[in-house]
Amino acid sequence: MSRSIKKGPYIDPRLFVKIEKHMKGDIKGVIKTKSRSSTILPIMEGMTFEVHNGKDYVRVHIVNEMIGKKLGAFSPTRKPAKHSDKTKK
Repeated sequence: MSRSIKKGPYIDPRLFVKIEKHMKGDIKGVIKTKSRSSTILPIMEGMTFEVHNGKDYVRVHIVNEMIGKKLGAFSPTRKPAKHSDKTKK
């Protein structure tokens, strides 16, 4: 279920402060965050984030097609299952 139009998109206040500092030039490089529930806004386009997936940080570069989605959608928390080869003996 999506967030209401009246409320607007959710973005963590601490993350928004980091984004504003990055736009001013106070912070350079990558922005580290654990806020997976924050929505990607148009002002974030071209920025690089390191999003925490529970174990480590996954680097995410924001492009135009990602706007409107959540940061956590691009930082998977589960690894695919690796099954052993049954033909080996």
